[in-house]
Amino acid sequence: MASFKSVRDLLLNGFDEGLLDEEEFLLLYQQYTSLNAEYPYTSYPAFDLELKDEVECKTEFRVEKNDIPGLADTLRIPDIVKCYQGTICGREEALCILLKRFAYPCRYSDLIPTFGRPVPELAMINNKMISLIFYIHGHRLTEWNHQILHPEALETYATAVSNKGAALTNCFGFVDGTVRQICRPGKKQRVVYNGHKRVHALKFQSVALPNGIIANLYGPVEGKMHDARMLGESGLYNNMRQFAFSRQGEPMCIYGDPAYPLRMHLQAPFRREGITEEMQDFNRSMSQVRVSVEWLFGDIVNYFKFLDFKKNLKIRLSQVGKMYIVGALLRNALTCLYKNTTSMYFELDPPALNEYFA
Repeated sequence: MASFKSVRDLLLNGFDEGLLDEEEFLLLYQQYTSLNAEYPYTSYPAFDLELKDEVECKTEFRVEKNDIPGLADTLRIPDIVKCYQGTICGREEALCILLKRFAYPCRYSDLIPTFGRPVPELAMINNKMISLIFYIHGHRLTEWNHQILHPEALETYATAVSNKGAALTNCFGFVDGTVRQICRPGKKQRVVYNGHKRVHALKFQSVALPNGIIANLYGPVEGKMHDARMLGESGLYNNMRQFAFSRQGEPMCIYGDPAYPLRMHLQAPFRREGITEEMQDFNRSMSQVRVSVEWLFGDIVNYFKFLDFKKNLKIRLSQVGKMYIVGALLRNALTCLYKNTTSMYFELDPPALNEYFA
């Protein structure tokens, strides 16, 4: 299919040769003029990872230069990424487009000097990569991940938590909900309005492990949903009733804030009036280790700041929920490569990159 520019060139030739009169030429030329700004992308060289500086890669893509090919291979990105209209892209370039787009709030036009591609191609490749990673690896967050949540691993996590002074000896992780602000929608604003934070938002529920990995992520749901209801709808507790046991058959649990109910596999702080000093000590010890889940929420948006820029998070216009899940997967990948604050605090190494994405 001919581009608008090639059609305009043909029209100019036709006008010069007298095949079109002035009125016909102006009408057709205007018809084939794009409403979007045209950038001189052809004046920039094509992307070549080998020519990139190591510091530049770490800054722009959040990944060290030598780790990008391995990350693309581990994520099972095909050698050639093909968009629906025929645009093709190498897997390393496609991954870098996604990483740079997520790294900091920017327009697609800001990516042109780095990749030498027009805005529509950059947008299609970015969206293709989001969908590709989500459909290949999304189950690692949205379902019970037996790779990292088997009985022996649960015991290891519980030991690491207990060694940091936690009162519970069978707690392997921490659950919490996070409110992610979005651009105010044009319709049905009340559905996504969070009265507590007084913002329009989507909510996610996350389970954080002491090795710095996000083990489970449920969402998005409307911003007004209560954490306890989100837990019930996620199916997480039903999975825990089936799988959250040690090798000796003892129940393992996660720890949440006072919004969650008390269950065999779900513990929360004492919250009644007149609690004893021992109860206060319990709350204090668990609160000190539970803060790790907040660190992980912060890690996602600190490394991928585009996900925290609400003006660009427009439901019905962009894949807001899918982008956050993919951001969490990429954050897990970075944790496997470089560790994070949580894993260093609990002195527990995350799994190797190829083990997590096996």
